[in-house]
Amino acid sequence: MVGLWRAAVFAALFPCLAAAQDVTLTSRDGALAISGQLQGYDGEFFRIESAYGALTIDASGVICDGPACPDLTAPKAVIRLVGEADAGAALIPPLLAAFAASRGLIYAAPSGPDAAALLTDPATNKVLAEISFRPLPPDAARAELKAGRAELMIASAAEPDLGAKAVALDALVAIVATDNPLPGISTIDLAKVLTGEVQNWREVGGPDMPLVLHGLTPDSDLQRALSARLGRDPAATVTHADLRDLAAAVAKDPWAVALTGRAAVGAARVLPLSDSCGFALLPSPLAVKAEDYPLTLPVYLLTPRRRLPLMARELLEFMALPAAQQAIAAGGYIDRGPETQPMTADGLRLINAIQGAGEETTLADLKRLVDLMDGADRLSLTFRFEDGTSRMEASSLENLADLARLIEVGVFRDTELILAGFSDGSGAAAANLELSQIRAMGVLSALKDAAPAAAEGALPRVEAFGEALPMACDETAAGRRLNRRVEVWLKPSFKPDPATDTLPSGN
Repeated sequence: MVGLWRAAVFAALFPCLAAAQDVTLTSRDGALAISGQLQGYDGEFFRIESAYGALTIDASGVICDGPACPDLTAPKAVIRLVGEADAGAALIPPLLAAFAASRGLIYAAPSGPDAAALLTDPATNKVLAEISFRPLPPDAARAELKAGRAELMIASAAEPDLGAKAVALDALVAIVATDNPLPGISTIDLAKVLTGEVQNWREVGGPDMPLVLHGLTPDSDLQRALSARLGRDPAATVTHADLRDLAAAVAKDPWAVALTGRAAVGAARVLPLSDSCGFALLPSPLAVKAEDYPLTLPVYLLTPRRRLPLMARELLEFMALPAAQQAIAAGGYIDRGPETQPMTADGLRLINAIQGAGEETTLADLKRLVDLMDGADRLSLTFRFEDGTSRMEASSLENLADLARLIEVGVFRDTELILAGFSDGSGAAAANLELSQIRAMGVLSALKDAAPAAAEGALPRVEAFGEALPMACDETAAGRRLNRRVEVWLKPSFKPDPATDTLPSGN
């Protein structure tokens, strides 16, 4: 039984964080010894703070001596998460429960606000992990992570000196009370509301009543993300500690308005958005995953630039699995799993194609587009590019890796894949058509490199449409960014299988 328990422990690879005390790690041949304060042990590596700085040392090559040396047969995980309160409260419990279930462990929720969740081995009733979450403002959470007092940080923005893994998606939406009469608002008017330029509902098509802007405290993740998009701090006159209180306050006041996460609308009403050309902007799951919705907000797990305990690394790897994606959806957020939707289900795209067609877009162009859309599904994986270039954005590179994996494992068997290239409307239509072709071909070339094991004929073909299907208004930089894209379309393809097809015998 002890041997089985040891195997389970080391398979889980949990860190064991002892009190910071002096230890000496001596190589097994006695030639080298390093002393310092033990910071952690994960069943495979020691981490110590020494005269040479922070060191990570393979436990198999040294002998540990000192009062803080761990019991090598029974490490217990202590994983500490810090960061954004609302996302952490919604996502961590279902994710940890799913993580424990995937390993056959028993999950026990925290017994109180300051307690840790417990993961227990059902065979021995031993607690194998304590995983805690502490909500902290971004600066404080970052300090904990860099000081080694936390392993993972939940945030709404990546940071240049920290590793980042996008685990979920949310969307910023405007909310009002259900009895607010305004039917919708443009993104331009919403920006004016958020910056304090508009202070009366009459200025945005509503009644002559004072507008009350609600928001979060300035040190919150969402307020920082909003400030980055606006280029200045929001002019909220009423602030709240969390999104739950924010939504509840707005729902009670017919003249209040706020920007919040799609997962935290509460009893308030989402105020529909449109861009400056009148294009409707809907935060549907596919639109958010494809970044067609301009106010998409990712949720990241940030990691320090040091070797993480093995359990923390396994937890990060788990985030890409279907069980984790289901847990994310259960927490009210949008998962990052690929999603499909019939092209004809989104009538707005066809309306936009007709309304947004420039003088150089012909009826023949639109007919070719509609003929190809007929019977096709759109995959949420979408590729976007920096202005005037064929260089993919960082999130598109992640999409490329995801698509390559799906192709290699045969997910799209009996399906024809199409890379449909589009451009914004700046410049001549012929040049835009050529640029959309070049971008789509670039995605195909990168996909060939990323999926070397793909079966013959499994890679997509390329179709280019230039500026023929705008997603948003070309009058703004944000709209042009949305329009520069390569989409992935799926069409049924029932190709004969040479291994099973036989000619009639004639008998």
